Parts: sequence; structure tokens; C-alpha cells
Amino acid sequence: MKHIMRLNNEPFESIKNGTKTIELRLYDDKRRLLNIGDTIEFINRINEDTILTKVIKLHIYKNFRELYNYFNKISLGYSENEEKNPDDMYKYYSEEEQNKYGVVGIEIKLIK
Repeated sequence: MKHIMRLNNEPFESIKNGTKTIELRLYDDKRRLLNIGDTIEFINRINEDTILTKVIKLHIYKNFRELYNYFNKISLGYSENEEKNPDDMYKYYSEEEQNKYGVVGIEIKLIK
């Protein structure tokens, strides 16, 4: 199955250049449809560029604080000089949403 997700420019470019391998999302009804082997087409919100990825694994956690303990900052989309901080995800998803749905780290591999 093919899924379509929109991304801000910075995480889009990190996936495109191969450094970001874990896409972070709320584990809501839309993300519960994901399966290993599915493809995700990411669309850049700035310029509408697209990349195609394959779902390698789904990592499901209660919240982003828990998820962040299991992955290095580069795979999550941070640069070497940045400190990873799960509170960064509050700009996208509230604590209430995280408690309601849980979160997922979508492990992906770039196809093209």
C-alpha cells in the first residue's frame, strides 16, 4: 500500500540525503494503516518535491520521550551540533494527543 505524507523542508531534505531514517508521527488512525513493506511518498511542503520510501519497521511507544530513548539523534533528523529533545515534538503534537494515540517511529529506507 502507498501512503502520502507531507513534510517540512528540513526533515524532507534529511530523508532525501539518507541521514534521517526514522519519521516521527502520532500513532493515530491514519498511521495505524501502515505496514512493513508499504511505501510512503513524502511531499515537501515548500516546493512540492517528492521522495519515495519503504517502511522497514514500525516502532510504537507511549510518547516521544520514550521513543527518543531508543534512537540516535541523526536517525531522528537532528544534526551533529544539535541536541535531541522530545519536547521538540510538542510543536506538532500535544501531550493529550500522545496519551490518546501513542506515537510511532516509522523506520524507512529511501527508494528514490
